[in-house]
Amino acid sequence: MSLRFGVLWPFRNPDFARVPWEMLYRDHLDLIADSEAMGYDDCWLTEHHFVDDGYSPSLLPIAAAVAARTTRIRIGTFLVLLPLHNPVRIAEDTATVDVISNGRFELGVGLGYRREEFNNQGISHTERGARLQEGIGLIQRLLSGESVTFDGKFSRLKEIRIVPPAIQRPHPPLWLGAIAPKAIERAAKMGFHFQAVGSTMLDKIYDDALRAAGRNPENFNIAQLRAVFVAPSREQAWELAAKPLHHMASCYAQWFSEANDKPGDDKAMEGIISPEEMIKKQHFSFFGEDAIVGTPNDAREMIAEYTKAGRVTHLVTAQALPGLAPRHIRASMELFAEEVAPKFKS
Repeated sequence: MSLRFGVLWPFRNPDFARVPWEMLYRDHLDLIADSEAMGYDDCWLTEHHFVDDGYSPSLLPIAAAVAARTTRIRIGTFLVLLPLHNPVRIAEDTATVDVISNGRFELGVGLGYRREEFNNQGISHTERGARLQEGIGLIQRLLSGESVTFDGKFSRLKEIRIVPPAIQRPHPPLWLGAIAPKAIERAAKMGFHFQAVGSTMLDKIYDDALRAAGRNPENFNIAQLRAVFVAPSREQAWELAAKPLHHMASCYAQWFSEANDKPGDDKAMEGIISPEEMIKKQHFSFFGEDAIVGTPNDAREMIAEYTKAGRVTHLVTAQALPGLAPRHIRASMELFAEEVAPKFKS
């Protein structure tokens, strides 16, 4: 099976390389349009809130801008933090972007974990699971064209039908991001594709749950996120990627340790090494997997090894690293598209 390649776009603008916001958005939208010409299959958008570097808080407007500037590439969210949103609004925005893109939009949703994003808006983080479960059920029904009446814990709807409807039938592809086995099983049970970070071990839980629900795993996709940056030499790749990688990893580690959702989260900061150390070691582990940083040959070998370890259909490459100049992002994307991706296309 052919592997699909996409780039993750977080629109981050850290202090150490800050540019005017309108310039950052213009440059990254240009890069996304260029990624289509380079042959990438997917553009993935990612959400957080109230982050100093501006980690993109508003995904559907960005998706609409991408839809208007592209013709072939698929546009997906990796992912919308659904418990923070009104499900009707997300369903309407999804349908509208699907119309603007002529049926190229895919909606990925997840739980979220940053306490600030919930508590600072008066939403209890302990309600995340219940809000997600109720919300995804409603979105699936609304995008399928149903007239929905519903009296739930968080939503009360009376004969709601969204207009215009989405183009894709029965609805645009729906994805659920998850790490906990129960949440992965929920994705399979509801017929959602699966978004993950790091370990390919999770594919087995998902595929087993699909079979248990009477579904064929071959009809369902697994997207995995990996930090990626390629350059003509390993030294050059690490020189350019180290500081942005350090920034990205430090933010996630801090958020995980504050959330402390699973064992070991409180020690997340301990694994973060300095950019200088990264350059010296030419190695860094990100979300439990080695960052794919080096030459095209290094990237080919690491991806081949990774795809042997478990099932993955969509590789989501975090090449637009925070603080990296657009010319360096473009150079990595071009090299990857020319010398890495073709090896994995059947």
